[in-house]
Amino acid sequence: MSKETRVFLQDASESMNLLGPEDIHLRILEEHINARIVVRGEEMIITGNIEEVEKMEAVIKELLSMVRKGHQLTPGGVSYVLSQVSEGQEKGMAEALAKVIATTHRGRPIKAKTLGQAKYLEALANHSIVFGIGPAGTGKTYLAVVMAVQALKTKDVNRIVLTRPAVEAGEKLGFLPGDLQEKVDPYLRPLYDALYDLLGTETTERYIEKGTIEIAPLAYMRGRTLDDSFMILDEAQNTTPEQMKMFLTRLGYGSHAVVTGDITQVDLPRGHYSGLIEVQNILKGIPDISFHYFTAADVGRNPLVQKIIQAYEKAEESQGLRK
Repeated sequence: MSKETRVFLQDASESMNLLGPEDIHLRILEEHINARIVVRGEEMIITGNIEEVEKMEAVIKELLSMVRKGHQLTPGGVSYVLSQVSEGQEKGMAEALAKVIATTHRGRPIKAKTLGQAKYLEALANHSIVFGIGPAGTGKTYLAVVMAVQALKTKDVNRIVLTRPAVEAGEKLGFLPGDLQEKVDPYLRPLYDALYDLLGTETTERYIEKGTIEIAPLAYMRGRTLDDSFMILDEAQNTTPEQMKMFLTRLGYGSHAVVTGDITQVDLPRGHYSGLIEVQNILKGIPDISFHYFTAADVGRNPLVQKIIQAYEKAEESQGLRK
């Protein structure tokens, strides 16, 4: 049984945002939902069978709600809304994704791109220790740095400490040129990049010179107690249980700690157990500690990356490799 419904747009600008450049958003919608869309001026006509028309209408209305709250749609964002509506998870999405949490040094607004990111930001705002666990491209490290910079600007903390274990995909530091700092800098580069985006190069370098921001390999954390600090441990899947305990026990008064990593990408030598895998069982259920798990749906990169992650997850599950 067929159905026709109409959605009315407010103006040409709203129509352009909704449809996308060269109607790319429209093509994405019609590829995933078997309903036809015809746009006549500021009127959108949807035709097809009842179920598909109702699904298309729900997606378009959610997208319009986001547009009317100031959201600039992207192909990735449209695909995400499609997936959430299909799963019945769209409730509160427009409000969650419209909230500006910060701006870059060039004035670009920073917002959560997915509901998973929005819940992660909520956890960061309300817990002293947060674990962000999930695949690459979900924004777990970048958003942690965003919250650290905001805490510094509001004087909630006096210092930001960013660290990573210097273990990467089988490479060894001894083969890299330069002194120790030059050897570890490539491993810390994503942290520098996030700070440059948020503060600009000059401000970041000035903070580093003053010691307000410290970027160092994990080994440098031993024996310290960090008060009034925002601590971030990145790539934590490559920590040993002993290193994880060492980092978490650096937490001083007035401090926050964020631990990020992907437990499917452990690069530790054979026979070494990941501290990020172990800590989930040890600290589970302790008040003021939050574990947030990202999924492929939270990946903000090329939509093909989501499909790659899902394919690997499926292969690992079939082989019994998922923990």
